[in-house]
Amino acid sequence: MSDRVSQVVGHLNYPKGLLANQTAIITGAGQGIGAETAILFANEGAKVVVADIDAKKSNEVVESIRSNGGQAIAVPGDVLDPAYIKTLIAKAAEFGNGKIHIIVASAGYTYDGVIHKMTDKQWETMIALHCTAPFNMVREAAPYFRVKDGEPRNIITVSSTSGIHGNAGQINYALAKSGLVGFTKTIAKEWGPAFGVRANAVAFGYIQTRLTAAKEDGGFVIGPDGEKIAIGVPGRKPGAATGPSDIPLGRPGTAKEAASSILAVASPLFSYVTGQTIMVTGGRNM
Repeated sequence: MSDRVSQVVGHLNYPKGLLANQTAIITGAGQGIGAETAILFANEGAKVVVADIDAKKSNEVVESIRSNGGQAIAVPGDVLDPAYIKTLIAKAAEFGNGKIHIIVASAGYTYDGVIHKMTDKQWETMIALHCTAPFNMVREAAPYFRVKDGEPRNIITVSSTSGIHGNAGQINYALAKSGLVGFTKTIAKEWGPAFGVRANAVAFGYIQTRLTAAKEDGGFVIGPDGEKIAIGVPGRKPGAATGPSDIPLGRPGTAKEAASSILAVASPLFSYVTGQTIMVTGGRNM
């Protein structure tokens, strides 16, 4: 934490962290933005449930958190499996002594294709991963959010500028990420008035992750049926650290910067912000 942030936190009287005594589920937390979010949340006092399909990476994140004095458990599994969702929520509630305060729906990847060549599998996988899985998780967690105990509750979805502006070759991903915006606003309208639940989406622009690396680097994820799905940006120079030239800040964002925006939205510093889509783009498409 920077000296300036420490001064702000201290001034606002959060000596144990911005998320002290809160239990947070973060999906896709085995690497990238999700892992950085888990670490930042733990540093701010949260009890973090690291959810990722990769058990090894999940456990590595948990060990990193614990080695720095934080509290975390790994609950690895596939968010496309409804049975796993039930297990995830149950274990999170147990870890949180009967309470869950935050859900960050961060799990996801791209499965690109131009419109006239897109397969049913590409289409359905993106909708299932980015829309149905978060819905199943929020629905299962409803008893822990529809409560009146005076404690904060937050649901944060990870959208994308592809969902706001569209993107060639990503009609499936763009639809799914756009759908999260309406999904999030609906939670804010249904669960805000009676229960004080805040719900916001964070839409990322060009962040340095495996999804924005050169496709030629050979990055891939394992799809629902075990298929290797290539990820990355076609034609980008392998190993390049620069983003598009129309980013006003002149560079891509880092995974830690992206995670910091999620922390900000989850924190009491955003206590009167709900139903919004926070653009984290370095000024691109402003």
